Amino acid sequence: MGERNVQQPGSIYQEVFDRSVADPAAFWLEQAELLDWHTPPTRGLDYDGAESWNWYPDGRLNITYQALDRWVQSGRGDQPAVIWDSAMTNQQITYTYADMLDKVARLAGALRANGISHGDRVLIYMPMIPEALIAMLAVARLGAVHVVTFGGFAPKEVATRLDDSQAKAVIAANGGIEPARTIRYLPNLVEALEMAEHHPDAVVVKQRDEIDDELADYDPSWVDFDEQLASHEPVDAVPVTATDPLYLLHTSGTTSKPKAVIRDQGGYAVAAAWSLPNIFNIQPSETIFVASDVGWVVGHTYIVYAPLIGGATTVVYEGKPVGTPDAGAFWRVASDHKAKVIFSAPTAYRAIRAADPEGDLWRQYDLSQLESVFSAGERLDEDTYHWLVEVTNKPVIDHWWQTESGWPIVANLRGLDPMPMKPGSPSVPVPGYQVGVVNPLGEPVEPGMEGNIVIKLPLPPGAMVGLFGEPERFHTSYMAAFPGYYETGDTGYIDDDGYVFVLGRSDDVINVAGHRLSTGTLEAVIAQHPAVAETAVIGVHDGIKGQKPVAYVVLTAGADMDPGQLTDELVAKVRKDFGAVAAFRDVEVVSALPKTRSGKILRRTMRSIVEGDEVAAPATIEDPGVLEAFAGQTRRWEN
Repeated sequence: MGERNVQQPGSIYQEVFDRSVADPAAFWLEQAELLDWHTPPTRGLDYDGAESWNWYPDGRLNITYQALDRWVQSGRGDQPAVIWDSAMTNQQITYTYADMLDKVARLAGALRANGISHGDRVLIYMPMIPEALIAMLAVARLGAVHVVTFGGFAPKEVATRLDDSQAKAVIAANGGIEPARTIRYLPNLVEALEMAEHHPDAVVVKQRDEIDDELADYDPSWVDFDEQLASHEPVDAVPVTATDPLYLLHTSGTTSKPKAVIRDQGGYAVAAAWSLPNIFNIQPSETIFVASDVGWVVGHTYIVYAPLIGGATTVVYEGKPVGTPDAGAFWRVASDHKAKVIFSAPTAYRAIRAADPEGDLWRQYDLSQLESVFSAGERLDEDTYHWLVEVTNKPVIDHWWQTESGWPIVANLRGLDPMPMKPGSPSVPVPGYQVGVVNPLGEPVEPGMEGNIVIKLPLPPGAMVGLFGEPERFHTSYMAAFPGYYETGDTGYIDDDGYVFVLGRSDDVINVAGHRLSTGTLEAVIAQHPAVAETAVIGVHDGIKGQKPVAYVVLTAGADMDPGQLTDELVAKVRKDFGAVAAFRDVEVVSALPKTRSGKILRRTMRSIVEGDEVAAPATIEDPGVLEAFAGQTRRWEN
């Protein structure tokens, strides 16, 4: 269904990709040798030919053994495993592999003493502190299932996840620290427990000294994280079947109940082990800095599991891209810890650019050891791409994936076979992912034609294997539209060279007087204007044309443009570069765009606001104040 070779047969990439799709079971069974299994698998894949598959069905392992024990046992216990860099508390703390193993094994012992065992779910509600990683790994060490939710989530969202997962325990912190505020988590947790129908048997709380909120003021049955760590003996990793669930991760759920993606133990461990060196070119003992959050899939895979399974060093950053203290924060962290790779979201890079458009802060740091700058979360617009290249003089790598996939679907494989960059494209399908583009009838389209991006089943190791408790929703959400294929929900095209261009979510395609237009394409044109730091285009209702595009723009630092002049210039640019068919006439200048904590712009919420609907701040929002400011700065397009 539209799958195409990317390079001439004989290239390293093409040879590996072809093997991965010609015989997935054999290819991925070979990659399983990257791990130290308790019971090595003899079968790579069981697949029913429809919507159910199992990777390594007869294998047994524990992912924390892969991430910690084997490195300590091989004599590398003194190597740094986790570096915590907190711009909020001015601390830098390094944990070796031996440190992490001891803490994880002791917390696992404490959880076992509190009744947690194989298959139980444990909800984790913590900010970006080392204890969040320790908690995740301790749960996994018992063969239990962690359910991480963003620290500071509203009580309703915590309650929803408690009820959905039926969590037997909660591991929380007493708070998180933001540049302008401190967020007390425990009142949220109390309210969530009051709202939830399901109640956990145990609550473990990490008390941060910087947060003025004491455990003694709450339920006397709650226990102290550090005391539990100190008072229990370490326990060994519990071998589990490779197909057992490792974690549940809820999608944002902006319009309905969040979907709980199921990730398995074995397939995910293999994908993590294979992807770190092949996509990121990170080898054992090298450092990767992923500026994300463990509440997001990027944090799960490339802050926690992949770096540790790969024997690397991972930087855990508590801070922001700007304001902690300035727009050089990421560059400072990468320099301090000699990171080989930095990886964040396009919105973070755009925020840095808006505050430091000339890149002056970059030049204050020694970044000679930095090899690549990676981006994911939203489409990396070409203007930001070129700015990053110019400022850093490093390869800038966009890659595309989803909560559901667990690791990149499309990427430029820097460790396997680096390829020429094409601005606007995350490059080529990763081995294991047969990516195609189809029309609404499921028919493959020609190269260069836009359509729905799909992936041939079965999905490779590391991708979701279902939705927790909702098999029918798994079918209707992802499989029903194009039988035999996974519907990504994104639109785009594949060019003659096999490069994939992701234009946006299928619901971000607007219909203007019968013409289907991608808002992502319009954004790419608008973002090229030197005064525009960031933009989001949404389609609002129009009584004549059906919908019309409206651009919301944030100006670069120091830009002093008359809004009318900016509108005229952007309208002319869109007409010249895109065409009159867009019927583009409306530009609104705003101070900031509302985003999720994972860096995605809340376009659907913005559209609801400007069309006059009543809107509550989504649970995933980064800063509710930005949403309030946006609502106060924009006109209502009511028809």
